[in-house]
Amino acid sequence: MLSLSLMVLLSYLVGSIPTSIIASKLLKGIDIREHGSGNAGATNVFRVMGWKIGLAVLIIDMTKGYIPTVLFYKLGMKGVDWAVINLQILSGISAIFGHIWTVFAGFRGGKGVGTGAGMLVGLAPFAVLVGIIVFVAVVAISRFVSLGSITASLSVPITVFLRNQSADIFPVQLFILSLFVPALIIYTHRKNIQRLLKGEESKIQFGKNKQ
Repeated sequence: MLSLSLMVLLSYLVGSIPTSIIASKLLKGIDIREHGSGNAGATNVFRVMGWKIGLAVLIIDMTKGYIPTVLFYKLGMKGVDWAVINLQILSGISAIFGHIWTVFAGFRGGKGVGTGAGMLVGLAPFAVLVGIIVFVAVVAISRFVSLGSITASLSVPITVFLRNQSADIFPVQLFILSLFVPALIIYTHRKNIQRLLKGEESKIQFGKNKQ
């Protein structure tokens, strides 16, 4: 069990790396949590610091979910007799929790979209591809990143089910995980949903950032 605990701890700590906070302080001398929506996630970086920095932060956040899922899970294999996919899911979820409730920034992190996507890249890359297409389409039309994130997350369980329903062995754990992802994304975006319903949600600008 010690190895399993180490796997969870390492995954959580990697997920906890506050990418957006570090980037905002190093590159702009600001705390991203004091600007825009106040959230320490890639979306707010896009809004406040421009798409180039925002994209870099998003890629790093995805890496924080990908590495534990495809690498750290091996530590758990020495401690318990679990199926590999179960260890991968636990490791990936630990990284997501780290991103949302980061120990390095007073447990105030991002919303888990990027890190969750990184975990899914390691488990269900095709579902992620579909999710990206949905995200880009929704954001391009609505200019609401939050709406794009929520819609993309909802496409994940649908894609996983349709892609695997004819398979000889249906990965039940993966499907359950795919249901967990949109549930978590909707929970972390609950304030955004309220603003969307009230017509108060901020739209992303595709032009040059003036800050």
